[in-house]
Amino acid sequence: MKGMIVIFSGISILVLALIVTGLTAAGTAPQNTTSVSGGPAAGDAGIARPDTSNGAGNVAAGSNRFAFDLYRRLATDPAHAGGNLFFSPYSISSALAITCEGARGTTADEIGAMLHLPKNETLRREGFAAIDAGAKRGSGNYTLRTANALWAEETHSFLPDYTGIAERWYGANVTNLDFINDPEGSRETINRWVEEQTEDKIRDLLPADSIDDLTRLVITNAIYFKGTWVKQFDPAETTEEAFRIAQDETVQVQMMHRTDEDAIYGYTETGTLQVLRMPYAHGNGTELSMLVLLPKEDNLTAAEEVLDVGTLTGIRDSLTDRRVRVVFPKFTLETEYSLPQALAAMGMPTAFTDAANFSGMDGTDMLFISDVVHKAFVDVNEEGTEAAAATAVIIAGGGAVGPETAPIFRADHPFVFLIVEKDSGTILFMGRVVNPENP
Repeated sequence: MKGMIVIFSGISILVLALIVTGLTAAGTAPQNTTSVSGGPAAGDAGIARPDTSNGAGNVAAGSNRFAFDLYRRLATDPAHAGGNLFFSPYSISSALAITCEGARGTTADEIGAMLHLPKNETLRREGFAAIDAGAKRGSGNYTLRTANALWAEETHSFLPDYTGIAERWYGANVTNLDFINDPEGSRETINRWVEEQTEDKIRDLLPADSIDDLTRLVITNAIYFKGTWVKQFDPAETTEEAFRIAQDETVQVQMMHRTDEDAIYGYTETGTLQVLRMPYAHGNGTELSMLVLLPKEDNLTAAEEVLDVGTLTGIRDSLTDRRVRVVFPKFTLETEYSLPQALAAMGMPTAFTDAANFSGMDGTDMLFISDVVHKAFVDVNEEGTEAAAATAVIIAGGGAVGPETAPIFRADHPFVFLIVEKDSGTILFMGRVVNPENP
């Protein structure tokens, strides 16, 4: 095994856009952004068990449960069977939480239950606000930025209570746009905002014709992360090696190595699984790390079956710092999902029908979600990680639709990975790599 040093900067960006369409009128002022930088030390891959006094732990635990539910739904979808996955559960849950603030009755109950949100609205709102505020702590070694915005049809009247809650608790101000007479210009305006929030990694989030004269509101959420590994890789140590995508099938990929005496990582293993924590440098900022779940055999089920809050917390607690000889692939994933069917099956079907009740947004019963589209990108190499994701939720109106010997952590077969924020335990990004050469 080769010894090595790695540079790994992680850039993770996610944008969630919620498009609300209806048959009535108004809006007000632009988006709000919170940004952070954190700065050098090892991290912990906590999975949501911190102080819950401000609701952050409750929201983080709920967001993580939603993450695991959505992962399983996508993993078992025939359209994605046997393929790579990547998405940002926190961004999706954040935007849907803003949506839920305007839902009432069964619609609100279903969205809240599917997202596993606290029923207490104060805990829910304070929880999201606390997690976003936690991203602001520290400076120097990483950048973590979140942003929310509302984009309203200028002739449509939205309730001040709804826009006020969105602004106060989610930092989402309102910008008025002319969806009726200039849908294309409005679409381009929102897409430019998305590009700015994601350092141009997500372009054309809203595709042509996604905005029309029935569009009444677009809700966007973006998350951006860029950081370096505490234990960096040396590009000179990267070699082309085989990655097993099936028992009798391999592809050639670029494998990074870190096997020297200073390769100290959080590590544990079970009878079927090896678990590695790779921390990002953070200084006095909140701790972020990548948690990799690598089956000892080639069966990815061993990693996927531990994706629940209790089991993963137990695994996290058993991690100990030790020397590990790490071999990890460079990979690029590009994913795209249409989510209405998955979200409806997970517990929020009413929001996609003419029985939807979003009267908390505008006082009418004319709004319903017509589509939810999510796109994501991640690139992992010696210099860093670059990731981007975007989601559009379109709402239309009117009618529906061990020992002393250092273990070897050789990730040369399918694995699951998560990027986790320590203080709240929130999973910011998650996915699986089945074939690094075939996104």
